[in-house]
Amino acid sequence: MNDSPWIHLCIDMQRMFAEDTPWHVPWMKEVSPQVQEIARRHPQQTVFTRFVPPKRAEDMLGMWRSYYEKWDTMTLDRLEPDMVDLVPSLKALVPPARIFDKMTYSPWTTGELHRVLAGEKVETIAISGGETDVCVLAAALGAIDLGYRVILLKDAVCSGADDTHDASLELLGDRFSVQLEISSTEGFLSQV
Repeated sequence: MNDSPWIHLCIDMQRMFAEDTPWHVPWMKEVSPQVQEIARRHPQQTVFTRFVPPKRAEDMLGMWRSYYEKWDTMTLDRLEPDMVDLVPSLKALVPPARIFDKMTYSPWTTGELHRVLAGEKVETIAISGGETDVCVLAAALGAIDLGYRVILLKDAVCSGADDTHDASLELLGDRFSVQLEISSTEGFLSQV
């Protein structure tokens, strides 16, 4: 990789997905060593996102209200507040790693993350975290739309559903091959 500025965008490696909740992602445990390795080696280039639910379903508009009516046990009224935190091994890297909170699948919706990264002249984004077929997919597509070079770390992303995880990797690798590269964590780390 050339010397262009890059970041590691780590999506939603939070306790509420790692622990025993209705949103538990069992595969998170399997990808954690790879995520930990890149974040530990490059904490200054790491931005962690956190998916932050509303206090109550009624606080949301449109279909997000219906979503949280279905998942009412995952609203902040009912969920222990520290469940929104990153898993402890990653939280320990902040700072110098940074946290960016979001209330939607995509970290790009508000424009704030792009504004910060554009200000830092970031050109390449390496993506890890979960879930491949939801928030990781939204992050990758948004980064592509904004013109970033995107590297998806295939052994550092996970989902609660194997079929859609595999389908998402295939979709991103095939349909977006000019704008997105799929790499192993080791392969990426050997280039930076």
